[in-house]
Amino acid sequence: MSMAMEARSAAGREFAVRPLSPAMAAEVVGLDLREKLEAATRQAVYDAFVRYQVLAFRDQSLTKPEQIAFTEQFGTLERHVATNRGGDIPLLHVVSNLNAEGKPSGKVKSTTWHSDKSFRPEPSMATILHAVVMPPDGGDTCFANMYAAYDALDDAEKAALDGLRVIHSWELSQQKSGMRATEDEIRDAPPMRHPLVRVHPDSGRRCLFMGQHASHIDGWPMADGRALLAKLEAHATQERFVYRHKWQAGDMLMWDNRCLLHRADPNFDAALYPRVLHRTCLRGTAPG
Repeated sequence: MSMAMEARSAAGREFAVRPLSPAMAAEVVGLDLREKLEAATRQAVYDAFVRYQVLAFRDQSLTKPEQIAFTEQFGTLERHVATNRGGDIPLLHVVSNLNAEGKPSGKVKSTTWHSDKSFRPEPSMATILHAVVMPPDGGDTCFANMYAAYDALDDAEKAALDGLRVIHSWELSQQKSGMRATEDEIRDAPPMRHPLVRVHPDSGRRCLFMGQHASHIDGWPMADGRALLAKLEAHATQERFVYRHKWQAGDMLMWDNRCLLHRADPNFDAALYPRVLHRTCLRGTAPG
């Protein structure tokens, strides 16, 4: 396959889609996401999103309302947990290592492998993350391909997973991180039961569906279920299944939560350098 592919909309807009790694991901060059996409261009972008799972739109500079408008072209915005707000625009979450005084805190969140909103009845379809202020080096975002991880299992392993369902819980994922969910958060995000192996609604491919918010196997002893999930995560996050995104100024990432895990890498001095990104999420469908 060529390492550069040109896509052209019916209205004549051109943009380049170039694969970034053998595992997944492509960069998109030539679109200004502040402008509304024509229907054919929007479909071409979505087709590339399904094909590559991670799209990196280069050279973007969007305000919060502009990012909201871009996101809404692909579906319904997903709200965040009760205390995870975006300040002036609740449907946009500010991802930041800054403290209340606006200074680097030394702490980086979301460093464990997870799929956004997997604890919702209709987990997130896509996350859009826009780099606003980044460290001079590091602060990468890593992605693990759950298609490839599932495909690499042998037939007996696949058969053993068939029909298993997982309890996804914001409260229990907070406990795993040594934190406590608030009462409002627990009411807002009660535990959900989803298949461990899901069928992607667009590609029709099977993939693992788990991560930080996946607490245990439904009907199994807690320790046994967590041991299986830990084993599968160790398998799925091997380097051969992972793409590491090294951010460039102006990057806007769009990734498929239905078939990926992701995490932030704290590979920079978080007490010295700010790392600020704007995040929007699109609601998906109930996993099947």
